[in-house]
Formats: sequence, structure tokens, C-alpha cells
Amino acid sequence: MTRTRMGLAVIATGATLLALAGCAGDSSPLPSASGRATTGTQAPGQAPAQAAPDKSCNPRASLKPTGTLPQPGHMPAGSYMAEIQKRGRLILGTSQDTLLFSSRNPFTGKVEGFDVDMGRQIAQAIFGDPDKIQIKVIAYDKRVSSAMDGSVDIVADTMTANCARWKDVNFSSIYYEAGQRVLVSSDSTAKGMDDLGGKKVCAASGSTSYDNIAAAPSKPIAVAKAAFGDCLVSFQQNEVDAISTDDTILAGMAAQDPYAKVVGPKFTQEPYGMAMSQKHPEFTSFVNAVLAKNRANGTWTATYKKWLGAFGAAPAPPAAEYR
Repeated sequence: MTRTRMGLAVIATGATLLALAGCAGDSSPLPSASGRATTGTQAPGQAPAQAAPDKSCNPRASLKPTGTLPQPGHMPAGSYMAEIQKRGRLILGTSQDTLLFSSRNPFTGKVEGFDVDMGRQIAQAIFGDPDKIQIKVIAYDKRVSSAMDGSVDIVADTMTANCARWKDVNFSSIYYEAGQRVLVSSDSTAKGMDDLGGKKVCAASGSTSYDNIAAAPSKPIAVAKAAFGDCLVSFQQNEVDAISTDDTILAGMAAQDPYAKVVGPKFTQEPYGMAMSQKHPEFTSFVNAVLAKNRANGTWTATYKKWLGAFGAAPAPPAAEYR
């Protein structure tokens, strides 16, 4: 009962946040309900058959930077960076409800976080101004298609680089190392996914987290929602028993709900990369050059401390790997 009452309070806060977002400082509108991903539940024993993991590539290896970075405002003629420069803004695809990585600030209405700052650093490299960025909120199951169809220039949205996705998009070098864990009620005796057989476990539709729940040997009931914020609401309303996704996302959820806790060890490796269209390999190489520079000059570490410093000292940035 206590968690339900707290959940309703948090839900009300979320409604207020979304109302504020209606007059956000962002240049992109909020997505309509009809534009969200569909939701659903897999019945016990009816989880979709999981294909063997695609190991046809090294998903951490991206396109090598070529030459030195051009000066901001002087992108090479004929390059995709020059197209972005001419347009006057970089279009970043991300979420609006992943606390610490990309969520709406209830006071400013702007989307902010670690992932957003990754995008802002690319805008800084192109324009010399990190504010020349348009944030477009996209659903989790639209991250690949949004990069493919050019509706955004780049996606930074707690997105795991894997071989299956590499067939459709290019990824940057890895900019963050995460791993999947489980969030449960503070009075739960569950110590991880192995203890959640037959229980409803939520993840965002189109995420690798959802696939991992459906494939878990303990046979939990995988529940798909449009976004992880929707999972948190369902959890607080006692509609699902747990949420499972990357530890960083769960930490943000636990910070919002004192009646929740994160349990168990990491049972996956989730290397985050920024996704881009394969039509512009020079843009991927450029992004990788920016990331390499920011690893070396301390920008990555400063960004970690800004958003994730509460979890302890900043680790070394993920080492770049190239094809």
C-alpha cells in the first residue's frame, strides 16, 4: 500500500513535468500518444523464440578517424557535416524520460543528461556552439529507423551497439559501458532475474533489455512499454513486479522511488554507441574523432562527474576500437 501511494505521488509529478514540457525550450514537439510504440505482455511460455546472438562482427569496433578535426564552422565541402553546418543545427534523437541520461528538466522543460551532452559535444565540434542542437524525442523502438531514414542526424539514447544493429546503422566508438540488472520493490526477496520466474518484468519496446528478459532461463513474463518511464509508472501501480534494463537507467529510477531497489549483478554487457546513417561514413569518422579528443582532454570525465558522479569516482573512458 505504501509503495502504491508513493507511486501515485511520483506519477502526479510526472504529469506535471509533461505539462511543463508542453512549453519546452526544445525545438522539437513532444510525440503524440499515437506516435508511441505499442505495448504488450508475453504470456508465460509464450515469449518469442530468441535467435542466437549475432556474433558476426566486433560491435565495439567503429570507423577510424581520418586526419585531424576541422575547425568548428569550417566543415569539409561535400561532407555530411557541411550539410549540418548549412542547416544551422544538429538533430539529436533521444528519449525524454531516462533520468541522468536524457530526461526533461521540470523547471526548464529542456531535455538534458549524459547522452544529451554527448550530442552537444558533436554540435560544439561542428559549430563551435553546443546550443546549435535540436532535440527530437523518439521512442526506443524507433532509434534504428530514425538514424536510417535521416529524420535525425545522430541517436544518443542508452543504445547498445550490437552486430544486428550494425547491419542497419553505423555506431560511434563506445562512449559508455553499462550492464543489465533488475529493479524490484524494497520489500522484495528477489536477488536477481533468477528469482523472477512467472513474474511480470518490464522493459522498453525495441530494447535489448526486453529481449534479454524474454530469453531469461527463469521464464519471467516480459512486459513491453513504450519507454522506461512507462515501466516505472506500471511498477508504482503494482501492474508489474520488476523492471530490468541497464544499471544506469535503473539507478535513475531508484532515485525517484524510495520504495524501490536495484538487485543482482550485471548479467549482460551493454556498450553504448551513438547511431548514424550508413550513408555518411565520414560523419561516423568525424564523431569518433570528437570522442577521441574528448577522452584525451578530460571532457568525457567531466561529463561523467556532472551526471553520474553521485555513483562514485569516474572510471576510465571506454577505450576506442576501430575496424
